[in-house]
Amino acid sequence: MAHLFYGGGTTPIELPDRLLAHVKIVIAAKLRRGESFTLTWRHAHDAVDGRTTVWIQPSIALRFVFSSAEPELLDPDLLRGLAAQAASTGGLAFDLNDLEHQPIERRSAAAVA
Repeated sequence: MAHLFYGGGTTPIELPDRLLAHVKIVIAAKLRRGESFTLTWRHAHDAVDGRTTVWIQPSIALRFVFSSAEPELLDPDLLRGLAAQAASTGGLAFDLNDLEHQPIERRSAAAVA
């Protein structure tokens, strides 16, 4: 599992590496353009019921920590879908329960170079 640290908080948001790799790209693109948005997720089965929403804006520190040193293979269709969602009034949202069994794909080091 990857971790997203939001603001000055010490408790990370746990996400699958594959999802966080895609979310990171969408967040970076939006923040580069000075665009703020909400990020919402429904908690996983093993956590307290409910959902959490955070406000993503350039002045709030974010740190992305991945469990693998190899970068994830990015899916252009998934990136487009997440970007469209982030641009909507509802912001970027996902359900961690739907993501529990998705395969993780990684690029080889040679593919990155």
